[in-house]
Amino acid sequence: MKIDLTDTTSSKINSGLVEARRAIGTGAIGMVLTLVIVTDEGSAYDALKAAGDASREHPSRILAVIRRPGRSPRARAEARLDAEIRVGSDAGTGETVLLRLHGELAAQAQSVVLPLLLPDAPVVVWWPENAPENAAKDPLGALAQRRITDAVSAESPVEQLAARAASYTPGDTDLAWTRITPWRSMLAAALDQRRVKVSAAVVEGESYNPSAELLALWLADRLNIKVDRVVTDGPGLTAVRLHTAGGDVTLERTDGLLATLSMPDQPDRMVALKRRETSELIAEELRRLDPDDIYAAAVRYGVEKLHADGPKHEVVDARTAAGQAASEASEEGAAGATVSGPSTAKGKAPAGKKSAASANRTQK
Repeated sequence: MKIDLTDTTSSKINSGLVEARRAIGTGAIGMVLTLVIVTDEGSAYDALKAAGDASREHPSRILAVIRRPGRSPRARAEARLDAEIRVGSDAGTGETVLLRLHGELAAQAQSVVLPLLLPDAPVVVWWPENAPENAAKDPLGALAQRRITDAVSAESPVEQLAARAASYTPGDTDLAWTRITPWRSMLAAALDQRRVKVSAAVVEGESYNPSAELLALWLADRLNIKVDRVVTDGPGLTAVRLHTAGGDVTLERTDGLLATLSMPDQPDRMVALKRRETSELIAEELRRLDPDDIYAAAVRYGVEKLHADGPKHEVVDARTAAGQAASEASEEGAAGATVSGPSTAKGKAPAGKKSAASANRTQK
């Protein structure tokens, strides 16, 4: 069931929700949280579809905030709220309200959203793209216990990780981190089976992939080792190699579906490691609303080293690798755990081959 409200108010939207529930015979509210999606017209469909699918696991009231400040001076001066209410089969297992904020009202989204929040229920805010630099200080983010961003949608995903580290507040998370949950689980399980000391690691994946950078930072932080970043054609993350005295522990995925786990003195094993849909990522994030301390430690690890005096521990975007090639050369001999910048081949480039910086320049 759908109800369109033009030039309306939050009070009328609440009344419309009650009437819609009664019309379809579901008067009782069984929703567990409010999910606020801050998006635009171009991304609203995909975001709402993902949230609707996730609501089958987490029944929720979904509020899609679509700002339309207007292009002309007259449009920017007006203040109007249009809404579309969806319940029943049109809204998954909960309720969905599309809020289109016109003119000056676009800058006051929190005043519209606040009366529509479910009482005594957690609030989660998700920015599919164009997330604020400091999510916790954003007026909508300040209403939430959990704030979800996605670095992969940024112009410079790796630089976005630095911004996330600088502004981190308990409750922040990023879908780039959620994407590597199966990788972290598989690697942890492999090391539980084979208790050996890891001396170094290599993370292979696409250029500009924030998930690959976060996985490298997580390994460096938890194992206190040097982690190299190798650029491949993808898709996404393609391999992680943990170097030990008895041989390498390798988790390799070349097709985005199945991975091969290789361990010394054991047969290779095929494991399911497919690239997940956004709805699955959102559903995973909604399972826990407490602060993710492991994410906080990982995302802060590289940035703290990046701005520290002395030997640096950097995660270098492929676009800036050329400008930082000299500093990387001095870092190779530094003591302690480091995360090196991306390269286009494993190890050092042989004589006559393109350097990592040169190869990255040709990718632009």
